[in-house]
Amino acid sequence: MSTAEAAVKFPANPGRELAREVEGETWYRYPIRTHFVELGENYFELIERYVLPFYLAADILSISEKIITLCQKNVLYRDEIKIGFLARLLSHFVMKTPKGERPGNLYKMQVTINLCGWRRVLVAAALSAMGKLVGVRGIFYSYLGNNISNIDGFNDVSWAYYGDKGLLGPIEPERVCNEIRDKFAMDCMIVDANNIDVEIMGYNSDIPYDKTYLKELIQDNPAGQGREQTPFILIRRAGA
Repeated sequence: MSTAEAAVKFPANPGRELAREVEGETWYRYPIRTHFVELGENYFELIERYVLPFYLAADILSISEKIITLCQKNVLYRDEIKIGFLARLLSHFVMKTPKGERPGNLYKMQVTINLCGWRRVLVAAALSAMGKLVGVRGIFYSYLGNNISNIDGFNDVSWAYYGDKGLLGPIEPERVCNEIRDKFAMDCMIVDANNIDVEIMGYNSDIPYDKTYLKELIQDNPAGQGREQTPFILIRRAGA
């Protein structure tokens, strides 16, 4: 498929660009629309159905972490979570951004406390408050680790399907990428992307690019952050 044909079949999402230059090279990022993926589907089958027919050697596949999480069924349900006093208190002080509510959402905060322990969360909150006084943000997430910043869901703003579900992030994303590489001979990465930042959560071990370069390829979030339904971005060097 030529560049022109690919651009017609996989047009850029609204407000996004197909082409991006990284270190003097131009790459095209083709957003691949899928059906609405639900809990327990198979990511191998999704890739085989939607990506493999268009994949060329040397392409890179960017995969939304949400899709892998759903396939792995690594979720919690709202009715399983009992909201405590500490969650109610701390959720008022967590900055909400276009990235999403994150632990500012009561349920996400309670899940954070359940995963990390209330003592550790209190320390993180105190360090975060001190950091904000000097203009340093993100301490809450970096101190807690455990992929707390990747907790998603409990929010029906874009899709009602996520209103009662909390997505905890993909399990062993690098292993998943290596499995995809072994099965399809396809370089890939799993990403948590939004309109503020991009996190590369995993990539296959023999991919010929470092993490910084991979992040630059999708720094502008070509998948979008609304109802685009394009969890796969097929990245292709110009002229390939």
